[in-house]
Amino acid sequence: MSVTIDITGLPHERIVFGPSPLAELGAALHALSEPGHHARLHGWVTSTSAGLKPELADRLHEADFLWRSTRSDILLPARPRETLAEELDDLDTMPDEQYVAAALEISCASQYATGTPSPLVDAGTRRRVLDLAAARGPRQSAFIRRMLSDPPAVRAWIRRLLEDCDEAFFADTWRRVRVQLAADARHKTELLRRKGLAEAVAAVSSAVSLQETGPVTAVVVDKLTSGRTSAAGSGLTFLPTAFGWPHLLALHAPGWQPVVQYPVDSPEPSGGAPSVEVVKLRMEAVAHPMRMRLCRSLARGSYTTGELADTYGITAPEVSRHLSVMRKAGLLTTRRRGRYVLHQLDVTIVARLGSDFLEGVLR
Repeated sequence: MSVTIDITGLPHERIVFGPSPLAELGAALHALSEPGHHARLHGWVTSTSAGLKPELADRLHEADFLWRSTRSDILLPARPRETLAEELDDLDTMPDEQYVAAALEISCASQYATGTPSPLVDAGTRRRVLDLAAARGPRQSAFIRRMLSDPPAVRAWIRRLLEDCDEAFFADTWRRVRVQLAADARHKTELLRRKGLAEAVAAVSSAVSLQETGPVTAVVVDKLTSGRTSAAGSGLTFLPTAFGWPHLLALHAPGWQPVVQYPVDSPEPSGGAPSVEVVKLRMEAVAHPMRMRLCRSLARGSYTTGELADTYGITAPEVSRHLSVMRKAGLLTTRRRGRYVLHQLDVTIVARLGSDFLEGVLR
């Protein structure tokens, strides 16, 4: 499970690291709408929410499908600019069909990787969008109906909303974080120039890697989803964010330039966060009833296979098979004492399993 971005033959100068005010505003709005995802931002979320005028808070609620459960691709520019106004100007040049399809990504998520016709030109997609929008409540359903019936007016409304957010709180926030983001982008750019792409990509996150398979070179983003795109003919943009963790976003829609938004200073454990596949193996390993019972002993001390077989009334080969599953998942430590092999649960790894799982599904 991962998002793969084919960069075969892509010149390094087409791989860009840079801060984006629009992307950072999108990340900040997500944190305001889902504070439970962002415990580290509690102080900022609390003070910012308290300072919002009721009218602005009401408008943010009306449009939060753009950034709440998924981040609309219109909020992840492939060409970062110095100012929010410049990025909003670029967004204004996007055709209505593309803008509306991306804005309503929430209603076509299952077809994201393959693409669907815009609801402005396809009756089937339009019906699907309206059916799914109804589950969001009458107010957001009405908003989406307005977007479908009068895209220019709603686009202007969204731009004014983002500009009002900038005036109300984001301009001050951006002045504070842009220095950190620019420094991070410069560091990654220097790594790319001096040490190569593999070093630069590895510095983005332990969940991002460079893979070379025969003639194909790809950037792989470890996520609990599958997708594939190509940067050929366009480029690849990395956007640092101070508001993003634990999210790691990968724009890979057909016809769009790939974009990765990554958190700076993410609190990854020593050795990096485990992949979603490793988390899956670990959860499957401890979910089996007999292995859960074995963990009761293995969490308390070191045991041999024979001791565990005697304690739980099963055969030594059965114990060995269960221990093998747990060992492959990285949940056990072993040591030899004479002719005996002692097994013990790695309680540090198990204690981290809940947070690893949550980070994996939110990534």
